[in-house]
Amino acid sequence: MTRCSRRSLIRGAALAPLAAAAADHTPPRAARYFANHGSDGHRTLSYDLHLAYDPAAGTLDGRAHIRAVAERPLPQVELDLARLAVHDARIDGATVRPGRKRNKLILPAPRPIGAGAPFSVEIGYGGRPGPLRTPFGQIGWDRTGDAHDGTLVASQPLGAPSWFPCNDRPDDKAEFTFRVTVPHGHHVLANGTLLERSTAGSSECWTYRHRGPMAPYLASLYTGRFAYETWTAEDTAAGRRITGRNAFPVRLSRQARHDLGRQPAMLGAFTEWFGPYPFETYGAVVVDADLDQPVENQTLSVFGRNHIDGDRTWETLVAHELVHQWYGNSVSLRNWRDIWLNEGFATYGEWLWSEHIGEDSADTIARNVWRTLAKGSQNLRIADPGPHRIFDDRVYNRGACALHALRLTMGDGHFFAMLRGWHHAHRGKSAETAAFIAHAGHSRPAQIEPLLRAWLYDERLPPLPHPGPDRVRA
Repeated sequence: MTRCSRRSLIRGAALAPLAAAAADHTPPRAARYFANHGSDGHRTLSYDLHLAYDPAAGTLDGRAHIRAVAERPLPQVELDLARLAVHDARIDGATVRPGRKRNKLILPAPRPIGAGAPFSVEIGYGGRPGPLRTPFGQIGWDRTGDAHDGTLVASQPLGAPSWFPCNDRPDDKAEFTFRVTVPHGHHVLANGTLLERSTAGSSECWTYRHRGPMAPYLASLYTGRFAYETWTAEDTAAGRRITGRNAFPVRLSRQARHDLGRQPAMLGAFTEWFGPYPFETYGAVVVDADLDQPVENQTLSVFGRNHIDGDRTWETLVAHELVHQWYGNSVSLRNWRDIWLNEGFATYGEWLWSEHIGEDSADTIARNVWRTLAKGSQNLRIADPGPHRIFDDRVYNRGACALHALRLTMGDGHFFAMLRGWHHAHRGKSAETAAFIAHAGHSRPAQIEPLLRAWLYDERLPPLPHPGPDRVRA
C-alpha cells in the first residue's frame, strides 16, 4: 500500500502520536499482530476459487477448493470468512457441519488430521460481499463505477476474508486459480495469467492462474468494463522478456497509457538493482473509483481514477507499486510488525527512480525527508510500530532513510549486491527484520548491525551519514 497523496516524494505528516514504547536496541518478543486473523494449525498449498458474480444484485456465489498441510495434529480446521454464508463444507470429501465464531469458520475434521498430513477442504458459500470494518477503515471487497456495476478488492491488511475463505496470515502463501463467471460484456481481472475466456449463454467465465506463492491479502479481483494495453519489458537480470497488461476505463485510455507508459523502463531498471523479476507477468488496473492510495496486489497493482491525469503526476506511485513485487510480494512478511521491509523498500525505490530519470537524487530526497522527520514526533520504532500504526508515514519515510544510510555506509556496489542477495535468498518466502539485519551485516556486522538497529529500533532519529567517495548515481 502507498501512503502518498501528492507528487512530492516526501510522505505526509506523521499520524498523531500514541503512547511511546521504551527505546532500546533489542527487538521485542511480542505476539503476532492481528492474532485473531489466520491459523497456525496448517499451511496452505493452493486455492482454487470458482466464483459467479451478479453485478446487478451485487451477489457472489462461490466454491473454494483448498489444499493444505497440517502443521500439528488438527481436530478442526479454522479459516477466516466474513459476511458471507456457508451452505456446505467438506474435508477430504466427507461432509462436515461448519461452525462460526465471529469471522472464523470452524470445520470439525471427520477424523483427526495428523501433523504433516495433507488434506483438502471444499466450501460452498455466497451472499453480498462488502468491505470489512477494520482499524484502518473499510477494507476488502467494494463496488466501483457510477452504476456500481464494477468491483475491486483492496485487502491489505485484513480484507481477504471479505470475499473468500482463507488462512489470513501474511506468511501463509499459496498458489491461486480464479474461475470467475460474469454477465457477457463484463470483464474480469485477477492475479497471474489469463488461461481461458469462455462463453456460455449470457455469461462469460474468465480463468486466471498464479503459481505465486501469494499471501491471501495480495489476491485481487476486478470486474467491470475496461480498455487494455499490452507491453513488454526486458528483464536484464534474467535475460528474458516480461509481458504486461494494463487495464483502465475507456474514457481514461489516453491519460492512463501516458501515466503508466514508463513501466517497461522501470521494470528494466529495477531488475538491474533488485535482481530478476519474480513473477510471470505484471500489470496495473485503474478502477472507476477514487482511492486514497494505490494497492500493491501481486502481479496486478491497482490505482484509482484520481491517480490518472495524463501528466504523470503520480508516477512515483507507479514505481512504488512495482517495487513491491520484489519487496512485499515475492519477499513477504512473516509478521505485520515488519512492514517497513515492504514500505521502506518501495519508498526507496521511488527515490531511486527519481535519481535514474535525472530528477532529484536519492541523497537529496533523503536529506529533505530526514529534516521533516527531525521536526516531528520521535516516538516510533519502525520495526515494531504497533498494530495500529503499521501505516504511519514514518514507517515509509524512515524505512527508506534507513536504506539510504545503509547505502552510504556500504557504497553502491556492495549495497545493490546486498539487495539482490536479499531477494535471491528469500524469493517466494517470508522474512523478518532480524534476518535482514543479519543479511546486510554479513561482511561487516560490527559496523552495519548497530547502524540498522538504531534506525529500526530506536525512537530517536539517527543522523544520515555523509556520502562516501564510492557513491555513484543509480
